[in-house]
Formats: sequence, structure tokens, C-alpha cells
Amino acid sequence: MASRLDDRTVVALVADATAAPSMHNAQPWRFRRATGGRRLLLYADPERAMPHSDPDDRALHIGCGAALFNLRVAAAHAGLVPETRLLPEPGDPLLLAAVDLADPDAGRLPDDELARLHPAIRERHTSRNPFADKEVPEELRATLREAAVREGAELLFPGAWHAETVLDLVRDAENRDAMNPEVNEDVVRWTRLGPEADTAVDGVPEYAFGPRERDGKAPQRDFAGRRRVADRGTTSFEHTPHLALLSTPGDRPADWLRAGQAMERVLLEATLADLATSLTSHALEDRELRLLARDPGAGTGLVQMVLRIGYGPRGPATPRRPVTDVLDDV
Repeated sequence: MASRLDDRTVVALVADATAAPSMHNAQPWRFRRATGGRRLLLYADPERAMPHSDPDDRALHIGCGAALFNLRVAAAHAGLVPETRLLPEPGDPLLLAAVDLADPDAGRLPDDELARLHPAIRERHTSRNPFADKEVPEELRATLREAAVREGAELLFPGAWHAETVLDLVRDAENRDAMNPEVNEDVVRWTRLGPEADTAVDGVPEYAFGPRERDGKAPQRDFAGRRRVADRGTTSFEHTPHLALLSTPGDRPADWLRAGQAMERVLLEATLADLATSLTSHALEDRELRLLARDPGAGTGLVQMVLRIGYGPRGPATPRRPVTDVLDDV
């Protein structure tokens, strides 16, 4: 029988998992170490859901899927073989995944391609700063597309007209939200202003808001809204944002978890290639808009995330909850 994993290893694995991005940095996950110590269970934390802007918990699942992918990467880096099952208990919708952490043997070896991504886990940050008006080379685009395919998703780099359509959807969503105070409740709950930003362990602190957009078309949410933020300037953003659309064939919880894993694999590959990234699901928080976002000619699934990828500053690290807050033993 395989020995129980030591506490230090488990804590390190979960710490890497929780470096994943999530909507408003709510970190909507919990981990439990099952009896025997070789299985980690990933649960959704409903107290960290977004009832107004994510009523179906789609974004919650995507964030948890990203954390699951980081866990797989960290396990491979530690010389382990992660065996993952999504939604293993149909009667418990909060249990999103079970990961058995096996030792390597003759038939199962650590995944070197996963382990290769490990250095990027701590380097990846969401950048809400301007990117350079510089194309991402096709060779890198192909690498990112392949990363998505490996996780059962599709990454499409839209042409000019399609990108403009997506940007229009983002602007429409912003205008819609501006007239809906309930949606703003989610933003206010998960943003940290003033002294609170210095001690926050979750949410988006004001130092990560980035500058206000003076002109340009970068698709990103302004977390400050009409609230005053000290020392926050304005600047010009790129006029032709380099966008990528991540899609899945279906639109159910398992698809959202796969989308999260694919998204994180793409983000880590991009980070290793010295690319800056940011995410927006603003125009995708309504299923009808997700259908409109896809390419009517080439798109076959549903768009789950809009990625902005380019050359620029990576942005500051946002806070993370301590592992003791998210890891339990069973």
C-alpha cells in the first residue's frame, strides 16, 4: 500500500493550486484530503459565488477548473501521477473533482509536459495594463491552441471583424451592468480599497485595478467604477487588442471545469513565452451572449472565456488565502 503523503507535500500542492485565477479573485474552492492521504477532493465554496453576475456558477466552475489544473501541474512537478475524475459523486454537486496522487511505476510516469509548466504558476498574473501593439507570432499562437486542445477545448484567435464584434458585446455588457445595481454588488463585495487592500487575502485590491482607460479598446472590467481610487492615473490602451476565445463543445458543469483547465494551461504556456495576459467573461455572463461571441463560420462550441494576450507588464500579484483556510482533512 502506498504511504500517506506528508503534510508538507500536500500543503505545497494546494498552495500551487490556489494560485489560479478566479472571477474577482474570489477563490471559490476548498480542498479536502481523504482518508489514506493520497486523494485530494476539490469542492466548490458556495459562499464565494457571485449570485448576480454568475447565477449558474459557470465562472465558479471555471476558476475551480483552473485550480485543478495547477494541482495537476504541481503533482507532476513533485514526481507524482495525478489521476483525476470530474464530478465523481452525482449526488453532491459541490464535489467537483477527485484527484488520486499515485507514485510513479513502470506503467505510470509523471507527465513531463505538465511539470514543465510549474515555474509559470507563480509568475502568471492578470495584467490590467496597456499591451504593446505587437502581434503574437503564429508559432506561439499554435502552441496556445494546442494547449487548449490537450484539455478538450478550442482556442480561436478571431479576425478583425470578429474581434470587433466581441468588443461590442463587452461594451454592451458594461452598459447593461451600469443599469443593474445588483450586479455591482458582486464587484463591490470583492474589491478592496484603502487600508483593506494592504491586508486582503482575496478579492481584487486597488493596486491591481490598473490605470483608467483614456482611449483604446482593451476589454476589461473597471473595478473602481465611480469610486475614487487614490493615485490612479489614466492612460491609452491598445487600439487593436489581441484576443483569443476559449470554447468548449458543451455548456454544462463538466464543460466548465474543462474550460478552466484549458484556460490555465493556455495562461501558463503564455507566461512561459513572456506574454502578458488578462481575462474577461463580462460579455459571457449570459448564455445568449456566449452564442453570439463565437465565430458563426468557424465556431462550433460555446465561448467560455475571452483572453487578452500580448506583450506588456504582467501586473501585480493579487493576494491568496492561506492554505489553512482552504484545506481540510477527512
